[in-house]
Amino acid sequence: MKKNKNKKSFYFEDYTESEIIHNNKNFNIVKISLNRVTFLSFIFFSLILIFSIKIIYLSLSPEKNFYSNNIKKNSVKERRDIVDKNGSILATNVNLYDVGVRPKLLKKKEKKNLLIKLGILLPELDLKKINYRLNNDEFFWLEKRLTPKKKDQLWLIGSKALVFEPKPSRIYPQKNLFSHILGQTDDANSGISGVEKFFDKDLNNKEKIKTPLSLTLDSNLQHLIREELINAQSDFHNIGSAAILMDVQNGEILSLISLPDYDLNKRISISDDIYINKITLGVYELGSVFKTFTIAAGLETKVINPNTIFKNLENSLTCDKYIISEHDKLPENLNTEQILIRSSNIGAVRIAQKIGIEKYKNFLNSLGLLNRVDFDLAEIGTPLSFKWGKCKLATASYGHGITTTPLQLARAYAILANGGYKIEPSILKREKKSVEKKEQIISNKTSNEINSMLRKVVSLNEGTANFADVDGYDVGGKTGTALKYNSKAKLNTFVSLFPSSKPKYVLLVMLDEPKPAPNFVYEFPPSEKFPKGYKHKGENRNTSGWNTVVVVGKIIERIGPILAINNLQASNNF
Repeated sequence: MKKNKNKKSFYFEDYTESEIIHNNKNFNIVKISLNRVTFLSFIFFSLILIFSIKIIYLSLSPEKNFYSNNIKKNSVKERRDIVDKNGSILATNVNLYDVGVRPKLLKKKEKKNLLIKLGILLPELDLKKINYRLNNDEFFWLEKRLTPKKKDQLWLIGSKALVFEPKPSRIYPQKNLFSHILGQTDDANSGISGVEKFFDKDLNNKEKIKTPLSLTLDSNLQHLIREELINAQSDFHNIGSAAILMDVQNGEILSLISLPDYDLNKRISISDDIYINKITLGVYELGSVFKTFTIAAGLETKVINPNTIFKNLENSLTCDKYIISEHDKLPENLNTEQILIRSSNIGAVRIAQKIGIEKYKNFLNSLGLLNRVDFDLAEIGTPLSFKWGKCKLATASYGHGITTTPLQLARAYAILANGGYKIEPSILKREKKSVEKKEQIISNKTSNEINSMLRKVVSLNEGTANFADVDGYDVGGKTGTALKYNSKAKLNTFVSLFPSSKPKYVLLVMLDEPKPAPNFVYEFPPSEKFPKGYKHKGENRNTSGWNTVVVVGKIIERIGPILAINNLQASNNF
């Protein structure tokens, strides 16, 4: 039998149990390894995706970085806006930016590039100082309170070392206009001066945060008065000035200015005395404006009347070591009214002697002239105390040797003008009470007689305030010229009331160290002698009547129409 050579055979190879187990293990190991790789790849690509999204988000939202999200939200207080009587914003909040530098994140070449770019964007920086800090400090603040625009310019540098920290900050859109009233806040938005300090708790009241703090001040009036005070510096070369406009019926202050002033947004430390609030903090001898009080005290105590004649008035007299003299040659015989109109020093002394120390002192106290006044600012001056005597009575009668603040002087004149009713000056707009009983401290009779005399100081040729006789406003007032302590420099004041027939406003203006103005052209109003008025140049006198009164006249011409409109609007409500 032949064998089939093409026939193929096969057989089953037997595996041992150990070999089967070994092969299964290898298969499982491969399977597990593949699963781990897949899982790790998923994690890796997920992280890449997350970081990519984060980077894109941060690049599109530069302000929402690590530093801005980790600021202590309670470190800077939220604060109410401040507005004037018409709703114009005087102080408000915005986000400004502090920018810091972390030098350790920069290489040497990067530091040089950053320095060049900073020099271009912030040319006011001291680059030598910045360079030193880049090489020696771990962190430092480059600039603070940057505007969003300036911050964006720095951010576009693209330096990883720059840190931007947004902070709610206080800004003052009117800049210098209300500097002595509004005051400033610190880096934590807490008030440190002015209204910001006095009403700090109220301004931080969270329940009222959306309701602005409303003041009695008028931005339009403030601007016009400040502008005239600045013009006066060009004419009379004074080193400073001040003005206050007050409603005589309720004590509301419509304008309060002290020059020189400063931009509140620059947040600089002010230490020079020339920058003090001259109206509220300044304490001065104010001169002949006190004669009005002397005569009012005489009328109120009934030791004189407007027609009481004082005969044989000397041109000078001696009291202890002091010589009291007239500023000009005056008639020997003057009545009470003429003593005020002509501003007679000796006449004022004679009236004060009739009144006596106690009655005169009590009268001044009733007007609030001798003690510290309560007011809506912390910056309030206290009149200097002194010992009363015969000579002190004599000098005080014409405003020398006795001090007060212009704020208190304005209030005292307002009381004299409004019928003798006590008022408290204020810059905070308060809700008007339906029935408010006022305390009358001076009779209507005395008030009317004083108003009449003050009008003649302005309207009569022999008066000392002719330049304030603005047509249509019925202005009355009193001049005051005083020498500053231990100096020949003058402090010239004029307190005006208008309309004097029924006063509504008191306007006080003070010029600090004015100089004679021989090149200034004085324009005299029409009179019987000069029906068309006349001009005068070459005057070297340096009394209040030749400078401060001129300024007041110009101010009333400018603010009069605004006040007339306001009065018309008020009258339409009744």
